[in-house]
Amino acid sequence: MSSNKTLIFTGGGSGGHVMPGLTILKKINQKDEFDIHYIGGIASIERELVSDYKLTYHPIHTGKLRRYISVENLKDISRVFLGLYDSFKVLWKFNRKNTLVFSTGGFVSVPVVLAAKLQRKKVFIHEQTSRVGLANKICSIFADRVFISFEDSFKYFDENKTYFSGYPLREQCYSDEIGPVKIQGRLINESTKPILFITGGGNGSQLINKLIEKNFQFLTERYMVIHQTGKTFFNEYNKLKNEDYIPMAFIGQEMIDLFKLATVTVSRSGAGTVCELIAVGKKSIYVPLRIAQKNEQFFNALEAHKKLGSIIIEEKELSDKSFLAALDEIGMDNPMTKIQKQNGLQFLVEEIEKAF
Repeated sequence: MSSNKTLIFTGGGSGGHVMPGLTILKKINQKDEFDIHYIGGIASIERELVSDYKLTYHPIHTGKLRRYISVENLKDISRVFLGLYDSFKVLWKFNRKNTLVFSTGGFVSVPVVLAAKLQRKKVFIHEQTSRVGLANKICSIFADRVFISFEDSFKYFDENKTYFSGYPLREQCYSDEIGPVKIQGRLINESTKPILFITGGGNGSQLINKLIEKNFQFLTERYMVIHQTGKTFFNEYNKLKNEDYIPMAFIGQEMIDLFKLATVTVSRSGAGTVCELIAVGKKSIYVPLRIAQKNEQFFNALEAHKKLGSIIIEEKELSDKSFLAALDEIGMDNPMTKIQKQNGLQFLVEEIEKAF
């Protein structure tokens, strides 16, 4: 068994489960104190996303957890047990006293957390959303500590081992400084018109995209429009490109500065996006994804409404009228209002360091 100080991350199935762990991992890596590993699916988004990081990746079998009856559950039972066996073999190599498993949820995390518990290794989990996912609800039974992004989530966990950490965000979110935002060769900071930033996430949202298309003339007369369309929809919207409308398939490291620059951001309400906009301090317009588990995106957006007065338009209420009314309510002057003091990233890194 290894006697090094070992930190093992797990979590996956979606970028929402993987990215918080990678944010922590990147910060931890700067200290060069840990032997870092990642346990994830064999052919999965987490395997793809961690490929650029210097760590050892351990692939395991995964089975999906469902809250409803399905014949697929029978097939997945065997995959869950295979994942438990895989996880047990991986974790057995590491010294119990010098190992911490940090889980960010998703189906892949359940066998890893259970195997860690059976081997009496320390387990921390982090819940990103305001409504707990099934995987983290199960994992919380075996975890030593549970960290939450929203204070409203306390009611879902054992209060004796649950701590409000906040969401692990890049430190850039807490700075008032705005760096240069250059998109397709244009410096957006120099725009003389207010900026409207629209995003349906990395994959885009057809519902939001169509709304922009229907109101295209009005919006481009009033705003400089930056539109993250998603890769699938990019070619369709790139045909509309002009001086006041810039479509992008995907926006990466410029995102936080764009949140700061934009007079209004219109977006879905995944936990990461909502927490970033709360930290930046920008009142925004959210269109929660209706099919999200337990309507979690609505409750994520509700946190931004409570803290900043952000506007929520549910899909069933989304129309030209409700959208344009929300734009008018926010107005043309929407300065940053700093309200979120706790940096979830720093808090979680310190908790990890204290665990050893």
